[in-house]
Order: sequence, then C-alpha cells, then structure tokens
Amino acid sequence: MTGSAFTITGADVLRPHGIDAEPLAIADGTVADAPAGRTVDLSGWTVCPGIVDIHGDGFERHVAVRRGALPNMADGLYALEAELAANGITTAVLAQFVSWEGGMRGPDFAARLVAAWQAVAPQVATDLRIQIRLETHLTEAFDMVEEMIARAGIDYLVFNDHLPHDRLDAGRTPPRLTGQALKAGRSPEAHLALLQRIHAERHGVPGAVAALAARLTARGVRIGSHDDPKPERRALYRDLGARIAEFPETEAAAQAARDGGDGIVMGGPNVVRGASHAGKVSARDIVAAGLCDALASDYHYPAPRAAALTLVREGVCDFATAWGLVSQGPARLLGLTDRGRLTAGSRADIVILDRVTGRVGATLAAGRFTYLTSPLAERFMPGAA
Repeated sequence: MTGSAFTITGADVLRPHGIDAEPLAIADGTVADAPAGRTVDLSGWTVCPGIVDIHGDGFERHVAVRRGALPNMADGLYALEAELAANGITTAVLAQFVSWEGGMRGPDFAARLVAAWQAVAPQVATDLRIQIRLETHLTEAFDMVEEMIARAGIDYLVFNDHLPHDRLDAGRTPPRLTGQALKAGRSPEAHLALLQRIHAERHGVPGAVAALAARLTARGVRIGSHDDPKPERRALYRDLGARIAEFPETEAAAQAARDGGDGIVMGGPNVVRGASHAGKVSARDIVAAGLCDALASDYHYPAPRAAALTLVREGVCDFATAWGLVSQGPARLLGLTDRGRLTAGSRADIVILDRVTGRVGATLAAGRFTYLTSPLAERFMPGAA
C-alpha cells in the first residue's frame, strides 16, 4: 500500500472541528478532497494526525551504544525511525546537545550525528529534523555551531545553561562529577578544571549569546530556551528572539511565556508520571492552566501518545484538545503548516489507534506506511493473515 491511494471508511476521524465518521481519502501523499483508490474499512479504529515530536533525545541510545559497538551511526538512525513509527511519530526533532558535558553531548559527537542525519533523512519517510541544544557557556563552540547550522540547513536551536554555578561559586565539587567526567572521556580533575574555567569566563557569555542569536534569527533559524526557572529568564531570552519556551520549570515562568506570546513546550513523560522526575512543575497542571502548546517525547518516544491519552483519562481535557498538543500544536510552533491537521491538501501524516486500547495499529508519513501491524494489517492486505 506504500504510496497508493485509498479511502478509509468506518473509522472515527479526528479533524480540526472534532471527531466524525466521514471517509478520509489519501492520494499522492496528501489528504484528498474526494474518494480515491479502493475502500478500506477501519471500523473500531480512530484516525488521528501523525505526532509531531518537537523535542526528543531518546535517539541517543540508538546512536551512542557501547563504545565501538556501532561505528556506523546511520544504522542507529534507521533503527530509530522504526521506533518513532511504532509510536505514531511522523515528524521527529532530534535534540542534540553541544555541551561542555562532552561525550555524546559534545561538539564532535554533534558533528557526527548531523553528518549521519544528512545521509539518512532523505531515505526515510519519517521527517527527521535536528535541533541543536547549545550550552550558553561553551562559547568556544559557537563558531562551529553556526557553521554547522548553515552547512546542514538546521533551522532550530535552543539555549540552555546547566552549569552548576552555585557550587562553583562556593568552591564546591559539582554533583556527579566523576561519572560525568568518565562519560566525557576526561579525568575528574580535567573535567572540574573545564567547568571552573568556563564559569570564570561567564561575564562574556550574555554578549556572545546575543550576537549568535541575532545572526541566527536573521538567517531564519528558530530560537528557543530550555528549562527557564523564572519569568526573568524567559524575558531575557524573548528579548534575544527566542520565542519558544521548552520545559519551563515553574508555573510563573510558563505564565510569563504565555503573557509574552511565546510557544510553550512541556514533557510528555511528565504528564504520564503526573509529576516532573526532577521535582519541577507538573506538566498536567500546566496543561490544565492552559499554559501548554505542545507536548514532547523528551526522553521516551511512547510518551506523546501516552500523554494525550492520560490527559483524557484524568479528565484534564477532551481528546481533540489533548491530541492537538502532540500534533497541531507542535507543528504550529515549528512553522510546519502542512501537517498536524487532517484537512484536504495536508501531508498524509496519520496514526491509526485502536479505539479501545489506544494502541498504534499503523502509521503513515506523507502517505507511506512506516508501521503496520496485526490486526490492522489484514484490513489493508486482505488474506495476509
């Protein structure tokens, strides 16, 4: 059925106005405005826009397995696409660090990932994209990041600052120093010296960040910030052109983002758990307060679908609103006007859910099957059972 035309009947279809049972036609990779191809009865299933995952780093386990076990990073990205599809994700933003943390979060690893992504992305149906998560105090990598963004056509960067400033100011050893150093391939002494040096150079950071943000926004790169703790931090980044607030840590920071007209992204795992694993604000509370535009996989690709279903089950919002947080909402923040809604002419990015269990039965990206399993497979391929 890859690339073919067909018309779905009998299913509940989530459209911009809500759920209806009208047929949904797919042709030439888009939602058609008239019946096309053969009819497929999907009674008992719910058809939704494909999930747009605006921020996920679960790919790390695919491309950063045991040292030396995966010399070809592209193989890991092919495996990643299979996992994305099995979870209904049709657009995935891979959030790659460029950080003083080193290892799989260091500049060299980022360059390798981007090269593998450039080779793999054109060959798969799932729309794989890159976001650079740039540590603000690693100013020595700014030129490399800017050049990589321009060369690879990356259109999304977020700033974050995870340097343990309080401990460094107090002359104390940062938490988890030894484990962090080993992951970076450094001795604990060398890692601590690096942290102390870039902390000491912090006075030049605001100017460097502002200059980089200005150059990137002038080029059309979308800018955001990560883990804003307070309204003041959100205002600072907004002034730099960073109009997306990823995972604000407090309701006050989220409210400041809303008041400023900024997009707000929260973590799907936080919704599923009912609380942040790091003790920050509950994403369920943020959604209930109307302070969330998009839910992301964060570190677990099943989370967006599970989060949407959790919000409905817990009575936080209805299904159309919940699913909009993993489809239409993130697509809007990314400027992707061709997806997130099942309307004529939009990309045929579709996830088909079991009406009772919410399980993914099939995923299509631009009308191409990326995931199809029993019992739904027999609906599309009669006699295949």
